[in-house]
Amino acid sequence: MMTKEQYIESLRKLHLKLYRFGKRVENVVDDPIVRPSLNSFAATYELAEDPQYEDLMTATSNLTGKKVNRFTHLHQSTDDLIKKVKMQRLLGQKTAACFQRCVGMDAANAVYSTTYETDEACGTKYHENFKKFWTMVQDEDLAVDGAMTDVKGDRGLSPSKQADPDLFLHVVERTPDGVYVTGAKAHQTGYLNSHYVLVMPTISMREGDEDYAVSFACPTDAEGITLILGRQSCDTRKTEEYNDIDVGNKQYGGHEVLVIFDRVFIPNDMIFLNGETAFAGMMVERFAGYHRQSYGGCKVGVGDVLIGATQLAVEMAGCAKASHVKDKIIEMTHLNETLYACGIACSSQGAPTKSGNYLIDLLLANVCKQNVTRFPYDIARLAQDLAGGLMVTQPSEADYRNPETHDYIEKYLKGVASVPTEDRMRVLRLIENMTMGTAAVGYLPESMHGAGSPQAQRIMIARQGNIEMKKKLAKAIARID
Repeated sequence: MMTKEQYIESLRKLHLKLYRFGKRVENVVDDPIVRPSLNSFAATYELAEDPQYEDLMTATSNLTGKKVNRFTHLHQSTDDLIKKVKMQRLLGQKTAACFQRCVGMDAANAVYSTTYETDEACGTKYHENFKKFWTMVQDEDLAVDGAMTDVKGDRGLSPSKQADPDLFLHVVERTPDGVYVTGAKAHQTGYLNSHYVLVMPTISMREGDEDYAVSFACPTDAEGITLILGRQSCDTRKTEEYNDIDVGNKQYGGHEVLVIFDRVFIPNDMIFLNGETAFAGMMVERFAGYHRQSYGGCKVGVGDVLIGATQLAVEMAGCAKASHVKDKIIEMTHLNETLYACGIACSSQGAPTKSGNYLIDLLLANVCKQNVTRFPYDIARLAQDLAGGLMVTQPSEADYRNPETHDYIEKYLKGVASVPTEDRMRVLRLIENMTMGTAAVGYLPESMHGAGSPQAQRIMIARQGNIEMKKKLAKAIARID
């Protein structure tokens, strides 16, 4: 497996066509806006090297029998599913940000089982294509970004009925050697830190949508791919001269990009679905289930940090012993552990697919994500409540470093006398970062919309809830024929 340093150096070999703030980025690896997200991603390699985390961070490949990073593993048991959630919580605790690698892992497991069943029904060879590709990923310890979300255009129309056909990624030309695809994938987390992208359909497909029912892999810097970085709240603080305190979390972060495919060629052996509309929905549903499970780990780890920062803030302010403060910290912990319980529950109730890899319990995974659309917002609200207004009104670090204003800030922002003013400022900026700054992108709106917005989970809960069975139970107890 690659070391953290080898991974970072491997990214320097990529030739990504990235634009941010109206200009082309020539050195993506060292760009000050992007680099914190790379550091978060690199933590997935760093922790895999640490013997104390080996059980969580690594696994034995079912494809090769070799030791692999768990982010490239195809789940072989409920124990694997549970360890995945525990690993994600660990990384959330270590980075307090999105570490971006979950989407590729969840995509791989969904594509693995779906291609098996597609081949079984259609006589295709997609499963062998994927196994060959994923064996390379494991052998070379590569980072893979999963890409599902299309821009979608008019949400009332199917892909093939859009005024502009490119609003859903689709095949524009088929040749004996492969296909050319055009379209875009939005909100892509971790793309800039990945070697390959694994593309999936974004919704279930129907007759007439065959060109849109496509799944494939290609290098992230393939010819014809253009990237545009998404903005984040407070992102330019990273470029300021004094950016140690004000960014809140100087080392780690996340990113999102709009990925444009303009006639990108995909060779046949890298295609995993090509027109089989009946199986697009299966791939979407399974990926969504895995990714909804993921949020019961990663968001909980980030929540652990936010709860810790909030406790520090109230202690530094001298109000930690107040009963209402204690109760709010308890409520934050209760909400966070409930999310974790759902992640563990849907994992423990998983079952093997026809291909042999394990799928979580889809009903419980959707319940997990439904809670994630709410509880992090409640945790963040309580954090802001307890942190106080100084979290968003304290002077800048530049003013704190200025000899003419430093002493005033040092004197008047003091809380408990034994606590350095600078430490208090750092904790408050961390809470700001996580609840309304750059890290809030991954902790709050991503909790709402990532892996599907709340209504998507409610649809699945209705589908999976087995209401007819529950009616029969009630009839039996009430002695109704």
